[in-house]
Amino acid sequence: MATKTQHPKGLMVLFFTEMWERFSFYGMRALLVLYLTAEMIGGGFGLERGEALKIYAIFTMMVYLTPIPGGFLADKFLGQRKAVFIGAILMAIGHFFMAYSQFGEEAFRLAMRNNGLGLIIVGTGFLKANISTIVGQLYESNDPRKDSGFTLFYMGINIGAFAGPILAGFLGEKIDWYWGFISAGIGMLLGTLWFYFQRSKLEFAGMPPGRKIEPGSTFYKLTGRDRIDIAIYVVLNVLLVAGFLFLWRNLNEVTRSIIVWSVCIIGGGFLILIIIQNTQGKVAWSKMSVLLILALFNIFFWSGYEQAGGTFNLFASENTNRMTFLGEFPATWLLAVPALFVVVFAGLFAAMWIRLHNSGRNPRTPVKFAIGLLFMSVGFLIISIAANLAEERLVGPIWLIGTYLMHVLGELCLSPIGLSIVTKLSPQRIVSIMMGIWFASIAVANLLAGLLEGILHKFLPNMHVFVFLTISTLVGGLLALALSPVLNRMMKGVH
Repeated sequence: MATKTQHPKGLMVLFFTEMWERFSFYGMRALLVLYLTAEMIGGGFGLERGEALKIYAIFTMMVYLTPIPGGFLADKFLGQRKAVFIGAILMAIGHFFMAYSQFGEEAFRLAMRNNGLGLIIVGTGFLKANISTIVGQLYESNDPRKDSGFTLFYMGINIGAFAGPILAGFLGEKIDWYWGFISAGIGMLLGTLWFYFQRSKLEFAGMPPGRKIEPGSTFYKLTGRDRIDIAIYVVLNVLLVAGFLFLWRNLNEVTRSIIVWSVCIIGGGFLILIIIQNTQGKVAWSKMSVLLILALFNIFFWSGYEQAGGTFNLFASENTNRMTFLGEFPATWLLAVPALFVVVFAGLFAAMWIRLHNSGRNPRTPVKFAIGLLFMSVGFLIISIAANLAEERLVGPIWLIGTYLMHVLGELCLSPIGLSIVTKLSPQRIVSIMMGIWFASIAVANLLAGLLEGILHKFLPNMHVFVFLTISTLVGGLLALALSPVLNRMMKGVH
């Protein structure tokens, strides 16, 4: 039957929307640290490396935490469709604020920069988890095309992640910072317009909770009230970000620490309460337990994968021979390799999952997680050997390319499958919240990725970070494999 191989038309709507969103985000992210550290005479902020990296670390962590409140608002009030519009508009405004942070007096520039970053963070919270939830709503729970659909969606993410740094990065570095950030904002606007004009193909996915389908309608149409809601949320969030930044700037360090810890404790307790209230019965709790265990393995994986922007980037810069007959190519070019590999292999993996399902050999989700972690361990083994050789001489880029290949193969076994399993195992009333918690596990992994080398230097000074991650991901993969029979039973028929 055609339904066994063809995907819903709405998948391509979400594919290109997310592609443009990731184009804008990764384009801006590629410029951020360079922009912050650039001399003020060149339009930058002249920050020290450590201060710039601190801002970058907070920013990248927060974009994975804000999907939790964004998912809650979508599940309880807005619906995923309106949340995506709100997030996209806020992100576009944020990029344009960043573009104009190059001009004017210092106080104005700081305000534009900080408000721009804040709006991108908040906008990502509304958009990121909710667009993934809409992908899941295009399929029935056990539809064999679902994993394949998420893999194709993931390919769209990486096309944007590959193109953004190339175009926005080039415009920002070589032409002017302004044009780099403007291109990111235009990319987000293109994604928003595409999402709006192709909305009929999404049919009724992402509707507000409790909204009834009008007789004779073939898709969810935004009402006048919906448009007002979107405008109100956009304006309120612009004002909230500005207000928060003003108050934060006038608080002392002790008060800031108290606020941070209070938010963590209250927020964590609130999430626990939401899960308890919406997870009813033994079957639901069994599925929820599997989801939380897989989130721990997700942290294992991403704390290794996110070495790409840190230790791998430094290895490319300091230990890799990048000379060609045209001269030395930039170390950052190697950071484009993972996204390129995903684009190349995502379609093959999508087809492979369907073929394996049709032949009755499709691995269950815990096994796919185990395979992903084992691929990662092989990747770290490769880079560990390279690091040992690099103590005596520069090594070729093939070592990093080989490492990235293994990590991307692991990523395709784990990351899109993880997005898919959240929509399968979560109680339907809190799918977006659980998607937000899933992204929060990646936020924790980002933090661990940045701290790991320093922790090892303090407690295991003779242990190289690459060797440690070779061992830890191997242990994590074997543990996931050992637990897979138990987890499979706990999933209660969900594949």
